[in-house]
This record gives sequence, structure tokens and C-alpha cells, in this order.
Amino acid sequence: MQVTVSARHGHLDDAIQLALQDKAEGLLRYFDRLTSIGVTVDLHRDRGENVRVEILAKAEHKHEFIATEPAADVVAAFNLAADKIKQQIKHYKEKLQDHRRDPSHNDAAGH
Repeated sequence: MQVTVSARHGHLDDAIQLALQDKAEGLLRYFDRLTSIGVTVDLHRDRGENVRVEILAKAEHKHEFIATEPAADVVAAFNLAADKIKQQIKHYKEKLQDHRRDPSHNDAAGH
């Protein structure tokens, strides 16, 4: 799986880049079919003095999970966005399991 970390409007130091890469790889624990994860950090501060982190996680079968979150620092913004990605993955996995469990979509009463 490929992880890329990039920055807009500035430069991330190596320690932050490595930390974000490690955290991004941790998303594999939630869904092992991810094929790539792109983390983009927008260092241009908005009026609330926040930076933004966008995570784009691609999975097999052309499925994508995307989250963008602002926060006062890069790691906090990443964690917020990663939480959203985890929720999307959880929802997607539940949908897959429901689909496999009842492919005919008929109810038990035989209506």
C-alpha cells in the first residue's frame, strides 16, 4: 500500500511527515483492502488560525474514503479527519456485510 504525505502553502518537517505516514498506515487496521492513502496538509491558515488536513484513502474496486478537517495543529487535524475515515470505512463494511447476508432482500415473513 502506498502512503503519500504532501503540503500546500508551506513545508512539513520530516518528523511531522513521518508521524502522519505512520498514522495513515494505521488505517489499514480498520480496512486491509486500502490500496493507497494520500494525506494533504494545507498550511494556509484560515481566519480561525486553523490548518486543514485532507485524507484520501483508496480501496480496491475504485472505492474512495475522503475527509477534510481543520484544527489548530496538523496532528489534531489529521486525527479528526482519520476519525471520519474510520467511520466511513465502518459504514462501508457494514453495508458489505448486510449485502452478503441478504442478497435477495426478501424479508423472513415471505411477503
